[in-house]
Amino acid sequence: MHTTVNKESSRATLKLNGRFDFNTHRDFRAAYEPLLGDPEIKALAVDFSGVDYLDSSALGMLLMLRDKMGGMNKDVSLEGVKGNVKQVLDIANFGKLFRIS
Repeated sequence: MHTTVNKESSRATLKLNGRFDFNTHRDFRAAYEPLLGDPEIKALAVDFSGVDYLDSSALGMLLMLRDKMGGMNKDVSLEGVKGNVKQVLDIANFGKLFRIS
């Protein structure tokens, strides 16, 4: 998986490309951790438009991200969700935990 971070005023977008699974946990964490301490960033959108697969460990990473960002009073949303990724998030009831589009 490849990650790209784009900051725009108080919002950051974390764009993911490829498979989002256990093997990518270090890259994922390295991409979002600098945003935790950034006082200008109030919201993070995780862009899934380039993701074609995610597994249960990816769901766990998203929950950890939500907890860490929430602890800093920062909002997390999931964008560009489609296909199999949408199906997995729906089955896991992530729509109750995240704003998904």
